[in-house]
Amino acid sequence: MTMPKQQTTPRAPAAAGAGPAAGVRLGDVAVRFRSKKRDVTALSDVSLDVAPGEFVAIVGPSGCGKSTLLKLVAGLLTASSGDVLLGGERVTGPRHDIGYVFQRAALLEWRSALRNILLQAEIRRMEPAVARARADELIRMTGLGGFEDAYPHELSGGMQQRVALCRALLHEPPVLLMDEPFGALDALTREQMNTELNRIWRTTGTTVLLVTHSISEAVYLADRVVVMSPRPGTVTEIIEVGLPAERDYSETLGRPEFRAAAAHIRDLLGAVSGHD
Repeated sequence: MTMPKQQTTPRAPAAAGAGPAAGVRLGDVAVRFRSKKRDVTALSDVSLDVAPGEFVAIVGPSGCGKSTLLKLVAGLLTASSGDVLLGGERVTGPRHDIGYVFQRAALLEWRSALRNILLQAEIRRMEPAVARARADELIRMTGLGGFEDAYPHELSGGMQQRVALCRALLHEPPVLLMDEPFGALDALTREQMNTELNRIWRTTGTTVLLVTHSISEAVYLADRVVVMSPRPGTVTEIIEVGLPAERDYSETLGRPEFRAAAAHIRDLLGAVSGHD
């Protein structure tokens, strides 16, 4: 089955005050590791262009290098060959301007939700008044109002991830990297977080790269889905989803574009029908 090529839906302008989004480019990137026993090629000949403000999801089998790809963009790893650019600039070391959300919220247990969010401001030495205003805006945006003074053990898993998302977005990063951020959540909470993330992305206009094992999550959230091969990871195909930017969850899952894209990705991954 061959998916028809479709134009990516143009993004709505970012909200007032939001930082400018940045594009990401990987050109013929390879990553090789050497150990005492053997050499391992994690990524091979990976090329990808992500437009400013675009939402791109990355799926593939375990161990194919999805998280490695995010670390390259963040400057936490150096490519063995090829080029990695963010906003037109070559990535040569850790990028402190990006946002990064991991599978676990990694909140400090002795700090309230608000103070966990503002930890970002302390590290970056942001102007306190500006940081607090931005934190208040994000708290409203993510539905955390009334929980500012709650500690992590008083928050559900989904609310902890909302705090982590607020923390990552506090400095208005041009690119947000998300590494399986909702994988530990129950199915209903994960759906709610998907809906929230879609709304936040449309509001902020930030460029997003999401790694996920969930095909439905990838198709629901993204403009395009990058399907990767088993190790050494390379790009098997890039699927244009063709859905409007604003997406009602249940309605979107019933759309023919959603079903066609999800089915094609399952075919590419060799997934058993009915499994995510």
